[in-house]
Amino acid sequence: MEHFTFKFLANRDWTLLYTTSGIFGSLISYMYGGWTGVLELLIIVFGIDYVSGIAASIKEGRGLRSTVGFFGLCKKGMMLLMVFLGHKLDVALGTSIVMNGVIYFWLANEVVSILENYTRCGLKTPTVFKDILTILQEKNREKTAIKPDTLPTKTEQK
Repeated sequence: MEHFTFKFLANRDWTLLYTTSGIFGSLISYMYGGWTGVLELLIIVFGIDYVSGIAASIKEGRGLRSTVGFFGLCKKGMMLLMVFLGHKLDVALGTSIVMNGVIYFWLANEVVSILENYTRCGLKTPTVFKDILTILQEKNREKTAIKPDTLPTKTEQK
């Protein structure tokens, strides 16, 4: 009986698994020039952001909505498409900086999102991260706020 499991697995046809992994590896090599540590970090950060977003929604009592989760995954897919575009620009220009620049941009964006999710969950974050998040939020408010001195007066509108 102890050899049954091994014989069952040894006689199994793994062709579909091998084919799928070969296609996936070829696709990664084509789209991103291979698997790099920075690309791996981006995928890991995507996962952490998604899981922390789910936890924050549950903590705040909003619950889970499949449409919100679906569009979150679509946004991450679009980010990966931009990384693909960066790689293809690198190939066309003969450089190797555009893809990494795009990855670092999305890494920074995702880290800010993770910090926001952790804060929403009530978790403590290092002071340095809190300071950076506060500065980024203030800059965002400054850019989107309507300043009274920039509004046209009644005499200017005529």
